[in-house]
Amino acid sequence: MEMKRIIVSHDNINNHLDDVSTSISKGKVTTIIGPNGCGKSTLLSVLSRSNIPTSGTASLENRDLVMFKPKEFAKKLAIVYQQNEVPKDLTIEKLVGFGRLPHKTLLQRNQEEDRKAIDWALSVTNLTDKRHNDLEALSGGERQRVWIAMALAQQSEILCLDEPTTYLDIYYQIELLELVKSLNEDYGLTIVMVLHDINQAIRYSDEIIMMKNGRIIAEGRPREVITKDVIKEVYGVNAVFKEDDELGLYMMSLGI
Repeated sequence: MEMKRIIVSHDNINNHLDDVSTSISKGKVTTIIGPNGCGKSTLLSVLSRSNIPTSGTASLENRDLVMFKPKEFAKKLAIVYQQNEVPKDLTIEKLVGFGRLPHKTLLQRNQEEDRKAIDWALSVTNLTDKRHNDLEALSGGERQRVWIAMALAQQSEILCLDEPTTYLDIYYQIELLELVKSLNEDYGLTIVMVLHDINQAIRYSDEIIMMKNGRIIAEGRPREVITKDVIKEVYGVNAVFKEDDELGLYMMSLGI
């Protein structure tokens, strides 16, 4: 099978990206990390076609992203944003059903294929028993899983997550990242996400893109990217690393 990639090169979006060139490998979990304002979410917005490069190209399967029709692109890539407005008086099942819009014509009712996709998305995100609940009654972690379920109902090959663990306590952060891991390993989804926590990026990523001031400083496997020198250059802090048989490599900052 031909390797499918999203490629971004030589972009300058509102001065947030500076001569960026990278690719996202199919079937992997790729995490974009770096300090606040470094261009992480901007890069993700280019990959998801929320931002159009002012120069250079962003492509998928050797096609410029702007060449895809909206529904066609939605069948290939879904995105969940950091913050989402919760509609009033809307059940979980109804919201997840909106993920089927790229597969339907105007005013078309759900078909058997749509119902199966919705049921699967609810099951994978452990929301089946709450499908008739109102969104307003859910915790922050549960709401985030609902938005992911809606994205999964699109049945896209690529899932983008913009800081999915922000505003969640540690229990829901780990729960969500374990879900991301399962979506990749069990269902073959290509995942691209933005994270702040470096240890979580190490644990849950196949590949990492490290950014600073709109540029990519390093990219590759976690052990290749997360080094003392790179952390010092990007964050301005000293770091120590320790091996753990269960978790793998993890990092602790020691000071400025």
